[in-house]
Amino acid sequence: MKKSISSVVFAGLVALTVAGCGEVPAPAAPVEPDFRCQQENQLAPKWTCVPMVEGAYAGVGIAQKSAAGMGMMRRVALANGRSDLAQQIKSQVKDKVETFTRSTGTGDAETVDRVATSVSKQIAKVDLSGSKGIDSWTSASGTLYLLVTVPQSTINGEVQKAVQSSMKNDDALWQQFQSKNALEGLEKEFPTE
Repeated sequence: MKKSISSVVFAGLVALTVAGCGEVPAPAAPVEPDFRCQQENQLAPKWTCVPMVEGAYAGVGIAQKSAAGMGMMRRVALANGRSDLAQQIKSQVKDKVETFTRSTGTGDAETVDRVATSVSKQIAKVDLSGSKGIDSWTSASGTLYLLVTVPQSTINGEVQKAVQSSMKNDDALWQQFQSKNALEGLEKEFPTE
């Protein structure tokens, strides 16, 4: 009898093992992509991924955790944010000025290109002292993210001055840009209000 109980238990275990191995696992549900802003594999404020502030140029400055403290990290993040702003402004201004000079200027294209290049160089030197950090976030690792902005009207006013200064340096080109349409177009491209 002992032998028959052992045989039954053994047969049952074999049957369970075979039945368990025969199951096909259900396919895993498709993973939905997560498009929320993440920094260092953690959710972060949206501005850390896409810095945007109405009426301002915006950039993000980042500073790694430092033994020198939060004050030093903030200065580093602000400097990095200003560098980001300068690159964005230089690129946007160059595109706008080149489009503006090509659409309103006539005559020798080399002169127009020279003005666009001259304006771009002047704008690259625009003082970003009006820029400031308006929001910050610290990641779990201690990295500081700083949202840095400068008002568009400030930069656009500097652009207008630089364009007018460059055009005055070349009398022939300045005469071409004196028309009412050219100045109105400039104000539309670079509003100060």
